[in-house]
Amino acid sequence: MDADDSSPLHIVVFPWLAFGHLLPFLELAERLADRGHRLSYVSTPRNISRLPQAVAPLVDLVSLPLPRVDGLPEGAEATTDLPPDKYELLQKASDGLAPPFAAFLDAHKPDWVILDSFHYLAAAAALDRKVPSAMLILCSAATSALFGLPRVSRDVRQDIGASLVQRFMFTCESCTIVAKRCCVELEPESVPLLSKIFGKPVSPIGLLPPPLAGVGTLRRSLRTNGAAPAAGGGHGADDAPLMSWLDRQPAKSVVFVALGSEAPLSRVLLHELALGLEIAGTRFLWALRKPDGVLDADIVLPPGFEERTHGRGLVALGLVPQTTILAHASVCAFLTHCGWSSTIEGMQYGHPLIMLPFFGDQGPNARLMEAKKVGVQVARNDKDGSFDREGVAAAVRAVAVEEESSTVFAANARKLQELVTDTACHDRCIDEFIRQMRSYKE
Repeated sequence: MDADDSSPLHIVVFPWLAFGHLLPFLELAERLADRGHRLSYVSTPRNISRLPQAVAPLVDLVSLPLPRVDGLPEGAEATTDLPPDKYELLQKASDGLAPPFAAFLDAHKPDWVILDSFHYLAAAAALDRKVPSAMLILCSAATSALFGLPRVSRDVRQDIGASLVQRFMFTCESCTIVAKRCCVELEPESVPLLSKIFGKPVSPIGLLPPPLAGVGTLRRSLRTNGAAPAAGGGHGADDAPLMSWLDRQPAKSVVFVALGSEAPLSRVLLHELALGLEIAGTRFLWALRKPDGVLDADIVLPPGFEERTHGRGLVALGLVPQTTILAHASVCAFLTHCGWSSTIEGMQYGHPLIMLPFFGDQGPNARLMEAKKVGVQVARNDKDGSFDREGVAAAVRAVAVEEESSTVFAANARKLQELVTDTACHDRCIDEFIRQMRSYKE
């Protein structure tokens, strides 16, 4: 394969079974397809059916049935379908995708494979067939610079398979290059460290911001509050009351609250968050996923909370069109768990951040945003990580109410918005990634 060769590539992309992975992989696939390359996007039938319907003509959606595993609920094909204590069963089931994936490689002989860092058996299958592969890591460069490359035991549990850390390490060993959802313009200190950390060539592919809400087909603008998107993108009739409520609010007055689908938020902490929003006194729209085991919506929130905040607050249980909300003129700030996709979307619409990270890369992402002075984290207890209503209220007021601090955060958020919406920057990253794939020689 020659770097100057202009013939289209056939590239297979294989994301992890979580919508925080499925959607960015689809965004990358479409950006590659826009440049004339042929893409095979591989996932399971239910996940494929829940993707936005408007997909580029050169992107072929490929369904591989998810094997049955004892204890995995029927129809559970993504993390959003499961409580956290069932995730290991999904990992085990995903290992069963490796043989049909290998058969797909044998039948179609692609030029490249781009796969998630957790698909270690698929990475090994590509290596065995001498198909070059890129391990796509969706977290920030700062996260990788902090955690480095994990070193763990090579012993895999027979009953459940490799751990997530083992999967990451094994995939990295098998891949040809590492692709990273980052750009040097946002993280000039961390990006140059990546090649040394991974011991392989690293290609920053840009931030993959979804299409702006209201632009084009809205094919990926549905980004929900961590849950699976409905087919078609955009927002539908069920969202009309929510959007109507936003339309009635003053400009730059609403704090949008969305913590994803996997936040380990106990009922006690959920109540502290609610009471913090009440004390802060701001208008808010809260996209709330009910805690596991709670069936009655009336007992999710503190007694009397909705009555006391009526008129200035709205709690939406279930799916909401996240990017459409972030694009609304009434929104002034974003209270987020700082998953990288949500962080990018908050930046894309120029919103200062109230940050409540829980696990994984969310903490490093929050610290990165704090260093850029676009918001503050909610104060936590150093011993157990808990927070209280006063800490929530103080963070909300600092970002959305108090003039001196909120002005600074809003100005810095607008600067990051210019970077995230700089299409030329992200186009350069994608073009360099393609050049790197073309330059690879077996």
